[in-house]
Amino acid sequence: MAMTRIRAVAICVLGLGTPALTLGSSPAVPDWAADEVGLIASLSLSELGPVPPDPSNRVADDPRAVDLGRAIFFDTRFSADGTVSCASCHLPDRQFQDDLPLGRGVGVTKRRTMPIAGAAYSPFLFWDGRKDSLWSQALGPLESPVEHGGDRTQYAHLVAEAYRAPYEALFGALPDLGHLPRRAGPITDADAAAAWEGMAEPDRRAVSRVFADIGKSIAAFERKIQPSPTRFDAYAAALTSGVESGILTDDEIAGLRLFLGKGECVNCHNGPLLSDGHFHNTGVAAAPGFLADLGRAEGAALVRDDPFNCLGDFSDAAPEDCTEFRFMTVSTAEETGAFKTPSLRGAAMRAPYMHAGQIVTLDAVLQHYQSAPAAEIGRRELHPLNLSDNELRQIAAFLATLDPVASETR
Repeated sequence: MAMTRIRAVAICVLGLGTPALTLGSSPAVPDWAADEVGLIASLSLSELGPVPPDPSNRVADDPRAVDLGRAIFFDTRFSADGTVSCASCHLPDRQFQDDLPLGRGVGVTKRRTMPIAGAAYSPFLFWDGRKDSLWSQALGPLESPVEHGGDRTQYAHLVAEAYRAPYEALFGALPDLGHLPRRAGPITDADAAAAWEGMAEPDRRAVSRVFADIGKSIAAFERKIQPSPTRFDAYAAALTSGVESGILTDDEIAGLRLFLGKGECVNCHNGPLLSDGHFHNTGVAAAPGFLADLGRAEGAALVRDDPFNCLGDFSDAAPEDCTEFRFMTVSTAEETGAFKTPSLRGAAMRAPYMHAGQIVTLDAVLQHYQSAPAAEIGRRELHPLNLSDNELRQIAAFLATLDPVASETR
C-alpha cells in the first residue's frame, strides 16, 4: 500500500454512524464501527506492502549488493580507529538501535540512534530528514567525526584491498588508487581535508563514486530489515476476519480506542509503520548541555545541498524519479524545531525517547503529550489533552502490544 493511501485512511474521521461490528460476546470485545475496523486494519503490518523501489540505487535489490552491504555493515575497519561499524550503534538484537540517549561512535553524537527496520519506506532519513535515500544516509556516519570518523579515500582503499571482487562484480573496475593518499576527504580533519584539496578533480570524483557505491551496498542490506509482527497485528487480523481470539486485554483494547480517538496519537502515528514519515514540533526541550535544535529546518537545507541526493551526480535516478526531493519545502516556520515522527513499533521497549533521549520513560512521554509544554523554538503543534491517569495507563498498555514477537532480520 502506498504511504499516501495509508495516510488518507489513517486520518479518516471515526464514529460517523457507520454500522458497528460486534464480534462475539466477550466483555473484552468493543463494538468497533466499520470505519474503525478499517483504520485498525490500515495500521497492521499486513498492509505495509513490498519495499518501494529506489531508482537512485540501481543495485538496491541485487542479492550480491545485499551480501556486500551486510559485510560492510558489520566491518569495524570502516572507521577511523578500527573499532566502529554500522552495527556498533544499530544492534541487530535491539531493533537495530542502541538504547542510548545519544549515539556513540568514536565520539558522542547530538541525537539518538534511530532504528532501521522499515526505513526503506521513508523518503527522508535521520531525525531531521537530511538524507533522501538509504544509501546517502549510510554515507553520513562514515565521515562524521563523532561516528565512524573516517574519510572516503580511506574507505576506497579498504574496498580495493578487502572487497575488490564483490565490488567489481557489481559496479565494474575500481579506479587506480595507488597514487592517492591513504586518508583524504572533505571532512573536518584538517590533514584529510588538505589532502583532498590536493587531489585532482577526476580522482576526487572517482573516489566519491566508490564512496557512493559503498552506501548503495549498505542500503541493499538495510532494505531487507523489516519490522516484526506483533500482538497488535494478530489482533487486527482477527478483527478484520470477524474472529475474536482474546489476543489483547481489556486495557490494551481500551488503549487502542484512545490511540485512535481521544488521545489523538493516530494523527501522526499512522499507517503500518505507525509513523506518517513527516516532521513535527512537539515542544520537546533540548537535551541538557545542548542548544535548541533546528531539526527539519536545518535538515531540509542539508539535503538540498547534498552532492549525494537524488538529483546529484552519483544518483542513478532520472529527475522525474525525484518527486519527494524536488517538491520538498525548505526554511518554513513549520520546519523549525520539527523532527521526524518515529515508528511506534517496538517503542515501548526502546527507551529513552525523543530525538536526543530527553525523556527517559514511556510514561513520561505520555505525560509530555498530556501537558503539551510550549516549544523552546518554532511552533508547537500539540495542545493539552484531557486524559485521566487511567487512560494514560491504557495507552501505554496498548503501545506494549507493538513490541516485536519475532526476529526483525528476515
